[in-house]
Amino acid sequence: MISSNGITTFTSESVCSGHPDKICDQISDAILDEVLKQDPLGRTAIECLVGEERLIIAGEIGGESKVDFKKIAREQIKRLGYTDSRFRFSYQSPIEVFVNQQSPEIAIGVKKKGAGDQGMMFGFACRETPQLMPLPIMIAHALVKRIDHVREEGILPYLRPDGKSQVTVEYDNGKPIGIKQVVIAAPHHESISLPQVKRDLFKKVVVPVLAGFGFKIKAKDFIVNGTGVWYNGGPASDCGLTGRKIVVDGYGGYARVGGGAFSGKDPTKVDRSGAYAARFLAKNIVAQGLAEKAEVRLAYFIGAKKPTMEDVETFGTNKKSHRAILSFMDKILDTSVAGILKGLNLQRPIYLPTAAYGHFGREQFPWEKVV
Repeated sequence: MISSNGITTFTSESVCSGHPDKICDQISDAILDEVLKQDPLGRTAIECLVGEERLIIAGEIGGESKVDFKKIAREQIKRLGYTDSRFRFSYQSPIEVFVNQQSPEIAIGVKKKGAGDQGMMFGFACRETPQLMPLPIMIAHALVKRIDHVREEGILPYLRPDGKSQVTVEYDNGKPIGIKQVVIAAPHHESISLPQVKRDLFKKVVVPVLAGFGFKIKAKDFIVNGTGVWYNGGPASDCGLTGRKIVVDGYGGYARVGGGAFSGKDPTKVDRSGAYAARFLAKNIVAQGLAEKAEVRLAYFIGAKKPTMEDVETFGTNKKSHRAILSFMDKILDTSVAGILKGLNLQRPIYLPTAAYGHFGREQFPWEKVV
């Protein structure tokens, strides 16, 4: 959006770890981690669906691992705060499991070190934050992480385990200059009034989070629970699915989105590993000063050992030639499927932490390392 004074705005959202879709993502990735813990060559495609008093786990597994799906799921649901039967969804709710062996047609290509699926992937980096991520999504993630913290630590004990954030950043000539608005949705106990919830969230969440990025807003520019009331969150109010928050998981709409989601998929599936590789390349291009902004593009077909597309867009910010940047990419990472798995050391249980607060912009992950 462009205002009359030439100021543009961009909005991104994120969701709390107890959001129904994120419950599914975390269960799917907890299962993946257990598979890789037992068998680094194990393969998964695990999808979850949660609703009122119900969890369904479905998909495929390949390899030698033996997994107690229900036990893993209940551990995650309990960790996320769904311990009260009044939520009409808890770690004691019924669970159905429909998981079978991976298709042999897919397994053939994977065993030959080819891609486990077709698709295109994009990685992005820019200089708006120290993490070389777009500012709107980084603030949105920080807000929901802080909401979860104040609930879990009893700072605001009346909050319930669900929630969302949304932040609108103002730009002048492509540079972030301020925060226009912050929106939070947070379910809470019925005994607490909305004005108190708003005051508490503004003081305990919004002010410290924005200060960490060097910004502030007035209370009038902060919106909580737009309809005025939100007591009952979680799967009983809104069903959740694995992979439905792909824009939240990526760049908050600031950059292109690839053809597939991440959670529940082992790294032979390039929907996931290719997106990580593309982010690694884009981040290092920007970190090394080759461009101020970079988008790396990859594509594969099932069984392909190398990408059918490998290119980079720098949006006119490049300091080196296109050929020189491509050469740099080739030097720091082999983008064959086997090269990505080895170069980023992906066949290990590191995926559960990715399933909340975004897959990019956190140094703990190997695709965030700068060479």
